[in-house]
Amino acid sequence: MSAASHRTVLPPPETHAVLRVMPQPSDANIHGDVFGGWIMSQVDIAGSIPATRRAAGRVATIAVNAFLFKQPVFVGDLLSFYAEITKVGTTSITVSVEVYAERQRLELEVVKVTEATLTYVATDDQRKRRTLPPV
Repeated sequence: MSAASHRTVLPPPETHAVLRVMPQPSDANIHGDVFGGWIMSQVDIAGSIPATRRAAGRVATIAVNAFLFKQPVFVGDLLSFYAEITKVGTTSITVSVEVYAERQRLELEVVKVTEATLTYVATDDQRKRRTLPPV
């Protein structure tokens, strides 16, 4: 089977990964499966990047609206995190994050491993909610 037949369609070429990381043995159990909590923390970091840009400053995670693990993640997978703002309120920003793994086994394989939706709130220096600046 060719590498092309294993490939998953990545997000459109105009989108860019906001974060790329390769899990290490310390991020996994003894069988080489990466801990879900580690993946969740990376998704939170990835989602905060566009939220921080839109808020022009500090944000805090206030909700994980949805989180789906679609495939396992293994030590050595190269993970690409794609994040996109899907909703903006007065103080809050909702971000959709998709995670793809490039697996360098016998043939290159790209699979979507995780998708999530998180909500962030803009905060001031005292960590109090603040209104988002105009676009």
